[in-house]
Amino acid sequence: MTSKSTYVLIHGGGDVGWSWHLVADELRGRGHEVLTPDLPGDESATFTDYADAVIEAVGNQNDVIVVGHSFGGYTAPMVADRLAAKQLVLVAAMIPAPGESPADWGRNTGYTEAVKAQAALDGGLTGSDDPYVGFLHDVPRELADEAMRRSREHPSPAGRTEPWPMRAWPDIPTRFVLCTEDRCFPPDFLRKLAIERLGVTPNEIAASHCVSLSRPTELAELLDGYAASPDSGAGDSGGSARSA
Repeated sequence: MTSKSTYVLIHGGGDVGWSWHLVADELRGRGHEVLTPDLPGDESATFTDYADAVIEAVGNQNDVIVVGHSFGGYTAPMVADRLAAKQLVLVAAMIPAPGESPADWGRNTGYTEAVKAQAALDGGLTGSDDPYVGFLHDVPRELADEAMRRSREHPSPAGRTEPWPMRAWPDIPTRFVLCTEDRCFPPDFLRKLAIERLGVTPNEIAASHCVSLSRPTELAELLDGYAASPDSGAGDSGGSARSA
């Protein structure tokens, strides 16, 4: 039987906590507590401001699993470190290096070239400026429309250019969930990056970048399973982790 945990689900760029609502419902149905805070929309908000907002929302909750999607990969490790979380999970997320700003991440990781290469293979689907093509292509239209209605300018200009303030990856078991139909972060690119920067072989779901809306049950099943086997992934201060 899976032990009860508190899942802290951190949204990505342009999103709000609502993006997690279907996954949250699934996890609550499995007996877990779930928090889906909105990150601050202030134009001057920093990574510390984002982490502070999440920490405040968590309060005195224990047995925490921190999950970050997409741009949430910058905030989630900071939150997990401060909460001494029992696990950290990245879902189709950016994996920052110490001191690396989001503005530099694409160049440093080879992301920009990876998008161009994949777009050449799929006729421009990857990296498309149309969010219904590049992000939401397998999300039911009504949900996709609602996601677009709720979208906003996020992160802040400061958040896009600020160096990531952590000195190393937190010493917390870390896992990575990769979406094999992701047109934002090409799967082969993220698969390689997860191994290089975390030492983690990802778990994979056949889904778009917006997996929490297109495959919420499958994602919740993975997250629930992580709570049942907390020692299957492990991190160290050097930023590596055992395979999930």
